[in-house]
Amino acid sequence: MPKLIIVENPDHWQFNLADVEVITPAKYISGEAYPETKGIKVINLCKSYQYQSIGYYVSLLAEARKHKVLPGISTIQDLRFPSILREDFQDFDDLIQNSFKNVTQDKVEFDIYFGITQEENLNKLAKQLFQYIPAPSLSVTFTKRSKWVLQSIKPLSFGEVPEEEMTLLRTAVEKYLQRKRDVRPDKKKYDLAILVDPDDPNPPSDEKALQKFIKAGDQAGFYVELITKEDFDELIQYDALFIRETTFVNHHTFRFAKKAQSLGMVVIDDPDSILKCTNKIYLNELLTANKILTPVSYVISKDNYKNLPKKLAYPFILKQPDGAFSKGVFKIKDAEEFKQACGTMFQKSELLIAQEFLPTAFDWRVGILDGKPLFVCKYFMASEHWQIVNWSSDKQQQEGAVECVAFYQAPAELISTALEATALIGQGLYGVDMKEVDGKFYVIEINDNPNIDAGIEDKIMKDKLYSVIMEVFLNRIKADK
Repeated sequence: MPKLIIVENPDHWQFNLADVEVITPAKYISGEAYPETKGIKVINLCKSYQYQSIGYYVSLLAEARKHKVLPGISTIQDLRFPSILREDFQDFDDLIQNSFKNVTQDKVEFDIYFGITQEENLNKLAKQLFQYIPAPSLSVTFTKRSKWVLQSIKPLSFGEVPEEEMTLLRTAVEKYLQRKRDVRPDKKKYDLAILVDPDDPNPPSDEKALQKFIKAGDQAGFYVELITKEDFDELIQYDALFIRETTFVNHHTFRFAKKAQSLGMVVIDDPDSILKCTNKIYLNELLTANKILTPVSYVISKDNYKNLPKKLAYPFILKQPDGAFSKGVFKIKDAEEFKQACGTMFQKSELLIAQEFLPTAFDWRVGILDGKPLFVCKYFMASEHWQIVNWSSDKQQQEGAVECVAFYQAPAELISTALEATALIGQGLYGVDMKEVDGKFYVIEINDNPNIDAGIEDKIMKDKLYSVIMEVFLNRIKADK
């Protein structure tokens, strides 16, 4: 991937890096070759990123040209609203407090260059800040009140870099551009990142399935790399992002999806799908409004929950809006259980969803990708339990059996209902959970991050399933070029 460093005075920069060109903003903006060249990585080191400044327009044009630019326009916009950023930084408050635990003064100021700072003991914090605010140079101030808090964070222009830190800036630029993954023997055409959580005991794809994704990606022409939440700042290196980690809105998975989208990358799951699918209240409203058959459901609050038993007979299902993998879902048998569950669940959410209980031996799941069926499975209930996963069991085997079904053997109405439901969300990768009762198919929920495990969901299509997913990524990248 060709690399450009944009700076007002290129003579100040001397690099011995292959495939790196240092040019002025004027040359990038007006040069005839750059708009037509795809896949360029742009490091914008202009003096200012203020709205409608030259630096602002460099990043704006880079995104319009589908170049990978640092900082992106979304980052520039974020830096205009530090109060919002301070809320995001609560996610790593422990790191902030530990970084300054031995500091005696009540104010600390330091500069960050591509995630590196002069104070070695602050480099872990500096990297984290760079992951959240991927800008080349940042000036940061923390102050101590009852605890350490972010006072300010702003971009540092090239002209503001202290002379004694110029060597560090140059080193940081070279280190950033000389990532190991940029120097590789196999010259794949595109780069695909798969986001995973190595510590998750119940990931959406097991290790064997991940290896099949890597193999299918390689065959499709991708250089595939597994990444984790620590690699947020490296997203700019890729053409596509495949999230194989359980997704939530108030979570790094959503930030990864948003950032990838802002960089013009192909991303599955896209942030809109995550936003819609991870909230059961939204899904219930969406499906009901579009006359998709669902179990009888009610949204309840602290003000009206006591009236629910008059509308819905026991037993019924009570759900946390953002529960995943059968967690946050409870079967309520009587008034006492209802009272106890509400007392706990309303501490996490102002609204809950109650749903009629439809007992079945199994749940259907239809995998959908790009508006087409990908797999069909029957997920049987766990032994002596009403869900497919029994989280309260102390046995090693908590899950029911799974049976994969060929498309032609699945009920036509099952497939058509799944396609109709997911069309309301988008064209991503979805798993539609349904119950079959008296020949009717009730949509329980739509998952934006369905399980794809080796030997289960791929039992019918086998390796072709992984190839189909990689082909979708490839076709979408080509369509954007």
